[in-house]
Amino acid sequence: MRVEIWTDINCPFCYLGKERFGQALAGFAHGDDVEVVHRSFELDPTLPVGESGPVIEEIARKYGISAAQAAANERGIGAQAAEVGLPYLTEGRDYGSSFDMHRLLHFALAQGRQEALLDALYRANFAEEESLFGDHERLVRLAVAAGFDESSVRAVLADPNAYADDVRADEKEAAQLGATGVPFFVFDRKYGVSGAQPTAVFAQALDQAWADREPAIQTIGGADVCGPDGCELPARD
Repeated sequence: MRVEIWTDINCPFCYLGKERFGQALAGFAHGDDVEVVHRSFELDPTLPVGESGPVIEEIARKYGISAAQAAANERGIGAQAAEVGLPYLTEGRDYGSSFDMHRLLHFALAQGRQEALLDALYRANFAEEESLFGDHERLVRLAVAAGFDESSVRAVLADPNAYADDVRADEKEAAQLGATGVPFFVFDRKYGVSGAQPTAVFAQALDQAWADREPAIQTIGGADVCGPDGCELPARD
């Protein structure tokens, strides 16, 4: 069985959803027979490559809330992350174009080691203080630390066309499947799960997809999700 997951490095719920799904998969009786493939989805494909800015300021600007409310939202996500054992910096993070990261993830997929790079990118964005966006050298160091050949990584980053079509194809396919936000999980092209659902929901989806095959994707549940316009969060006092 194949599970495809559309995500973006900018999306905190993708970070949470990956961990919750991973916990469900670890408890799934047929886990060794599940292939997991990560697909590309940019929350904002219009962002210029090479530029970045503070996350809290961007959240406040985008949703017309105060910086204090935006910071409270980040603390709320941090609390959710802590519940599943994930580190999460609630302040000092940046945001920016993730296109080059998605290109590198397709490069990693071709090497059969996509998961290692994705985990490194998530940790760098959500748990480490050093800026991730707008710095190819940072991406090179992360990829090399994850076990990839430095010259190959540099070659991908130096060529803006390398794996670009793969990224765009993933994004087009997400639209065709009806995904309006991420994370979006597709189980064996039969069932879809939208959002950073509880682990129990992912466990249910794994069981259902394994036991029952239907021709059309059916969406299971609805929870926190990041859409093309970003992560809209409720204001917190």
